[in-house]
Order: sequence, then C-alpha cells, then structure tokens
Amino acid sequence: MQLSNDIKTIAIGSFDGMHIAHQTLIDKVDALVIIERNGGYLTPGYKRSLFTSKVCCFYHFDTIRSLTPEAFIHKLTVDFPALETIVVGYDFHFGKNKAGNAEMLNTLSDRKVVIVDEVSHEGIAIHSRTIKAYLREGKVELANALLGRTYCIEGKVIQGQGLGKKELVPTVNLAVKEYQLPLEGVYATRTRIEGKWFNSVSFLGHRVTTDDSYAVETHILDTDIGKVEGEIALQFVAFIRINKKFDSLNALKKQIQDDIGSAKKILV
Repeated sequence: MQLSNDIKTIAIGSFDGMHIAHQTLIDKVDALVIIERNGGYLTPGYKRSLFTSKVCCFYHFDTIRSLTPEAFIHKLTVDFPALETIVVGYDFHFGKNKAGNAEMLNTLSDRKVVIVDEVSHEGIAIHSRTIKAYLREGKVELANALLGRTYCIEGKVIQGQGLGKKELVPTVNLAVKEYQLPLEGVYATRTRIEGKWFNSVSFLGHRVTTDDSYAVETHILDTDIGKVEGEIALQFVAFIRINKKFDSLNALKKQIQDDIGSAKKILV
C-alpha cells in the first residue's frame, strides 16, 4: 500500500523518546518511518507524533522482521514512490536478524542515504536505552536533559486503597501501561488533569508500609481538586527519595509532609 506519493525524505528508526538525538534526524526530513515494538516505552505508539509536526508512518516490527535487507529497501521504494533521501542514525540496523546496517543501506539503495553521527550531551551519548537506564536509577534530571524535555507518563485513574485520604494525604491513583517507570520512590512532579498542570508530589512503587501492592499515585499540592476521572499525566521533575518501609503510619505521615516540603522547594 502506498502511504504517499509526495514524501521525498524519510528518517527511519524506533524514535522511542523523541529525544535530542532523534530530533537531529527529524529536522532533516519530511516524514518518519517508525518501527513499532510493544513495551518498555518512553513514548508509546502514536504518542511519538505529539512531539513532531512531521508525518509519522508506522511499521510494526512483527510485519517486517523477516524481510531481508533487500526486501526492506524494496518495501520503502514501494511505499514511498517519490522517495529521494533516507536519513538514519549511525547505529541503524534493519532486515532479518539485523543483517543490514547504515553502511549497507547506503550500498544497496539507489536513493541518497544520510548517516547521522552519534549525538552527545555534556559528554553523554544520547540513546533511548541510556535514558531508560537513568530512569530506572531514579536519575530523572539526567534523563530529562537527554530527552530535551521533562519525562512524562500517562495513566487511567483507578480506585486506591482509600488510606491516603483517611489517614495520610489524598492522592490520585493511576494504572500505567507500556511506559518505562522510574525507580521506586518519591518525586517532585507536575500532574495534568483535564488539560491543566498542577504542582504535585508523586510516589511509585510497592506500598511496603501498608499493603505492599504496587502503586503510582500523586498528591496535588495546595489544591483540592475533588474527584478525578479519566486519563491524567505525570511529569517527573526531580527525585526526592527512594521507597522505604516505616514503622508506623505516623512515621509515614511525617515523612510525607517532609516530601511535600521538598517538592514545594523544587517546584517553586
């Protein structure tokens, strides 16, 4: 199926994160060919298109994984009949068992191929895997620097255990799928509810002091937002502390107040 008859320049990759390095490819083209996989995302699915004004065309990995390098290039010429230029990163691989690389693309294709060198930020090479590793370590400030934006996840509001509103502080609980989640702990965050952003402090991890269930929950600072439904978003601004167990609810409550104070200082 022909996607378009007038797209002349494309960039190919997974573009998970739409980070600073990805933008150097995106700036050079009319459209993106996004290799879609399932799981562990910085920017899942169609949400990549929210970070660019360029046309986004998706190939699901399972539908192309068995193609030889030659067959993959042929597919591009069929889907993009006006194609003149292909832009890829220096570490791009394609074809069955990743048999093709950027240099092979340049050799096999009769279109112009532009290979973009590695992009770094303050000496750190920018890759999606590096950003994910920083998130897993709770280093959200570093992850944000490589992304070129504040890391954000989205989730559906669900019913919590009810303890926060009664004994601690009211929170909004989220069911989050597909996203790479940061290290278990407490973060200074911003929460988007019905299109409006609020300063907040958020916890994600196992509730080791109470029922040990896994939760992603956010407390809105200095605002009574009432009942919340539907989809909300969390931006991770800064890491405050790791998840830990407390001897009592009173000890946990005191710590939460300290966390709120820390978040307010960060989010001024």
